[in-house]
Amino acid sequence: MALNRAEKREMRQGRVRRKVVGTDARPRLSVYRSLHHIYVQVISDESGRTLASASTQSPELRDSLKSRRNLEAAKSVGKTIAEKCLQGGIQQVVFDRNGFLYHGRIRALADAMREAGLKF
Repeated sequence: MALNRAEKREMRQGRVRRKVVGTDARPRLSVYRSLHHIYVQVISDESGRTLASASTQSPELRDSLKSRRNLEAAKSVGKTIAEKCLQGGIQQVVFDRNGFLYHGRIRALADAMREAGLKF
């Protein structure tokens, strides 16, 4: 049985989500990467709420980005979400890469969040 790219990602996503759970004290930071954009949400699985979110389509980033699909865009989204979390009193999160491999834009996003002061 040959699996296509999306099915492989769903398998990786299931393995990660079995172990990664966000609490109110340490919420889950979920990443979704499409061909054109990158989206990030900070989610508390206990209360079922989204605490913060940012993407390349956010009003604060939309006009300042030259391209929304490169490493620089991912870094700016990472910096923005880290600032929002720190303003909201969230110091530490659990990183949920959502089945995406940890390289390229996902890695650039994580590195930018670490540089901005968010711990995971």
